[in-house]
Amino acid sequence: KMARGQQKLQSQAKAAEKLAKQKKQQGHNANLQKKAAQAALVHVCSVCKAQMPDPKTYKQHFENKHPKNELPDDLKEIAL
Repeated sequence: KMARGQQKLQSQAKAAEKLAKQKKQQGHNANLQKKAAQAALVHVCSVCKAQMPDPKTYKQHFENKHPKNELPDDLKEIAL
């Protein structure tokens, strides 16, 4: 009976260690994903300072959120 108790404790410790390792790895990946996503946001709205990944999205944002403002020169030649 005692032998099985020891096996159970070892098994639980091993499972807990494996779970902790997985959680640590996932947290690390999430951090890298956040950094990569932030690096992709290269266009900044001149009015509200919102960040966008590409000029097409920036133009759509500008037309929808700031219709009274004049479109910046760099967005005028971008086709939707």
